[in-house]
Amino acid sequence: MPTQAERSATTRAKLLDATAECLAELGYARTSTTEVARRAGVSRGAQLHHFPTKAELVAAAVDHVLERRVEEFRTLIATVPDGPGRVEAAIDLLWSMFQGPTFDAWYELTTAARTDPDLRPHVVRVADLLDERVRDVFHDLFAPPPGQVATPIYHDVAPAFLFAVLEGLATQRVTGGTRAGPNAEKVLAALKYLASEFPIHTPSTGEVQP
Repeated sequence: MPTQAERSATTRAKLLDATAECLAELGYARTSTTEVARRAGVSRGAQLHHFPTKAELVAAAVDHVLERRVEEFRTLIATVPDGPGRVEAAIDLLWSMFQGPTFDAWYELTTAARTDPDLRPHVVRVADLLDERVRDVFHDLFAPPPGQVATPIYHDVAPAFLFAVLEGLATQRVTGGTRAGPNAEKVLAALKYLASEFPIHTPSTGEVQP
């Protein structure tokens, strides 16, 4: 029989999943705590117990989903063979993370946070957390060769640059620009070319690939 802590964790997860679903489908303005509780199949009282305000609820939901997506990315990229092609595969997998409801929900929140002082600090916190997770995954997957220290451009600029470009492409997709698809293909090809020119350590050989 589930413990109280397990039941609480289950209720919380249901609320977070339902919130992310509402954000992607309805947008921030039309997402209500009442609708979230209905979709999650929990009482209004249970929802308020876990998340007293809408801002706390939606920020926690995106935090929850983004953490899950980072783990999915780490798991997927671990299946890609070592070698120069691993970087291109990582870019393709990372881009796939910007193609679904997770990014749509995040886009809704970042837009709303510009004029919502209650939501803004929560979105800033989640954005900072995601930035840390992205750098951690990048460092784990593409560590410098043994005995060498990674330069700041490698540790900090490379993952930040990659995410900035992908977020821009995803924003074009969300807003429905007619050039979104063709632009994405060209920019992704350019990213892969730049990555091929960047020295990446491949664990299988212990060498730096040009």
